[in-house]
Amino acid sequence: MPVPFVRHSEVDVLIIGAGPAGLMCANALANANVNIRIVEQRAFKLTTGQGDGISPRTIEVLQSYGLAERFLRESCQIHLAAFYNPSSTGGIELTNRTSNVTAPSARYPFEGTLHQGAIQDIFLDSITPLGVKVELSTIPISIELSQDENELMDPTSYPVRVVLRRLDKSEDEPREEIVHAKFVVGCDGAHSWVRKQFDITMDGEQSNSIWGVVDMVMPHTDFPDIRNKALVHSNHGSILLIPREQDRIRIYVQLEDKDVVNSATDRVDKEKMGPEQILATAQRSLEPYKLIRKSEFLWWTIYNIGQRVASKFSIKNRVFITGDACHTHSPNAGQGMNASINDSHNLAWKIALVVHGWADMRLLSTYESERRKFALDLIAFDKMWSTLFCGKPLTEEHNDGVSPQHFIKTFQTDFTSGVGIHYNPSVAVNDRNQELASGLILGKRVPPCKFLRAADAWPFELQDLLPSDFLFKLLVFTGEFDDPLQQARVESMVTDMEKPRSFLNRYATPGSPRFDIVTISKGRKETFNIFRLPTLLHSHWSKVFIDDTDPTGSFGGEGYSYYGVGPEGALVAVRPDGYVGAIVPLDHVGGLDAYFESFMKIPA
Repeated sequence: MPVPFVRHSEVDVLIIGAGPAGLMCANALANANVNIRIVEQRAFKLTTGQGDGISPRTIEVLQSYGLAERFLRESCQIHLAAFYNPSSTGGIELTNRTSNVTAPSARYPFEGTLHQGAIQDIFLDSITPLGVKVELSTIPISIELSQDENELMDPTSYPVRVVLRRLDKSEDEPREEIVHAKFVVGCDGAHSWVRKQFDITMDGEQSNSIWGVVDMVMPHTDFPDIRNKALVHSNHGSILLIPREQDRIRIYVQLEDKDVVNSATDRVDKEKMGPEQILATAQRSLEPYKLIRKSEFLWWTIYNIGQRVASKFSIKNRVFITGDACHTHSPNAGQGMNASINDSHNLAWKIALVVHGWADMRLLSTYESERRKFALDLIAFDKMWSTLFCGKPLTEEHNDGVSPQHFIKTFQTDFTSGVGIHYNPSVAVNDRNQELASGLILGKRVPPCKFLRAADAWPFELQDLLPSDFLFKLLVFTGEFDDPLQQARVESMVTDMEKPRSFLNRYATPGSPRFDIVTISKGRKETFNIFRLPTLLHSHWSKVFIDDTDPTGSFGGEGYSYYGVGPEGALVAVRPDGYVGAIVPLDHVGGLDAYFESFMKIPA
C-alpha cells in the first residue's frame, strides 16, 4: 500500500481557533503584513448565540483598526442599567436606574451588544481582502516544540511543528499536513487542545451557581426596562436582561440545582431543562410583570460558572494561548469576548515586531506578565460580582442578604468598562517621569481628548491619531512655542532626536518607519504657524495640533490640563496598542533611547 503524501509548509504564525480571540489576532497580524494561517474545527461559521457584549475599551480598540463604525451601526447601545429587588407585595420593584458605564474617561460611554457571529463577520470581512481565509474543518493532531535553545532564541527559525488534519477530506485524499511555524497562538476556547498538549493547568474553582440563557425576539411585555440592562434580584433567583440588536433580547436566569443537575453524574444535564423551562423561571422572577414569547427561541444554553486562570500563557515565547483558553469566568460581567479580543490586541503587535526583526524576543514575555495579571484581577472581580448577583437579596426574611446599595456600588467600577486596565512596569512600560504628564498614566491606555489640527482648525480625537498600525507614536507636547525659552528647548530636543545614535534613527529602515510623530502645541488658532516648528515636528501638515477651542467655542483648549502636562512640555511614547510606554522631559531624549534599547533591535 503506498504511503500517502504529506505536505510540508512554513508560516510565521499559525492561529488555532477562529473565535473572537483568533480572528482578532489574525486581523491584527495580517494588517502588519505577517504571514499567517488560521484553522478552525467547525465546518461552518457561527451564526447565533455565544458572546454578545462589547465594552467601551474594546470599542476603542475596534476603532483603532477601523472596525468600530460597522460595529456601532449594527449593534445595540446600552446606556442605562436598571436594578430591581423584591417588593413588599412579593414581586419585584424598581430600585434604581443608573448609567450602564460610569468610567469618566470612556470615549464610548455605553456597552454595545451584537451576537458573536456578527462580530466575527466584521473580522472576517476585514481579513479577506488581506488574503487570509479561515481554514474550516481543520484540526491540529500533534504539536512539537524544539528543545534547542539556540533555535528557540532565533526569531527567524521555525521551531514549532504542527500536524493538521482536514476533516472534510475522504480517506483516499491527502488529509494531513505538517506545518512548521515560528509561533503558534492557541485561541481554541475553554477546552483548549493547545493548552492541554503542554500540560498547562487551569487554576481556580467551579462555582455552585448554574444559569440558563435564552436569546429571543422582543416578547410581549409590560416590563418597563426591557430595552435597558436590567439586573433583577427576586425571591425566585436572579435575572439579567440584555437588549440586543434587531429587536432581540437575551435573558440570563439563575437556576436551581435540582432542576438541571443529574443526580447520578452530578453534572449539568441539558436534557432536564430546555428554553421553555428557562423562560418560565424568568417569568416567575419578573412578577408582577409579564414576559410572553411571540416567536421561536434563537439560541439557548445552560452553564455553571468556572473561574479559572491558566498557570502560564506561553511556552518558551513560541506558543501562546489567548481568550477562553487561558481564563474562564461568569458571562454575567460581560468580560469574556472583551478579554479575548484584548488578549490578542496585546500579543499581536509584539509578535509582529519580532517577526519583522524590529524587536527582541524578550518583548514577548510581557504578554504573559501583562495579560495574566489582568486575568487574575478579572477572576477576583468576577468572584465578588457573581457572589453578589447570585446571593439572596436583602429582605426581612434575609437580613444578611445582598443590599441594593452594595450591589450598585460594585457594579459602578472602571473594571468592566475596560478603561481601567493598568500594566505594570516592564521593558514595555517605563515607570519614570509620571509627574510630567499626570493624566497619561504609564501602563494605561491614552484617554480620549480633542485637539485642533493646526493647519485648518479641524477638531480631532487624539485616539484617532493612534491607529493600530504597529508604529510607536511620539506625542511631542511642545508647550508654548512662541516663548523663546520654550522654543530653544524644543529645538534642542529636535537636535538630539536627529542624531545618528538617537532611537529615531537607530531603528529606522528605508521606507519602513518605526515611529510616527504627533506634535501638540499650546497656541491660538488665529495666530499659530506650523512652519515655525522644526521640520521634524511637521513632517506633514496633518501631524501638528494645538490645544485650543474649536471655531465655535464649544469644546477644546483643555488638553494640556487634562493630561497633566505643564508649560515645560513632555515627550510621550505610546505603544502600538495605544498604551503609554514612556514619558521623558524634552531635554532628556536619552530617556527614550534607553527605553527602546531595552527591547528594540537595530536592523541588520
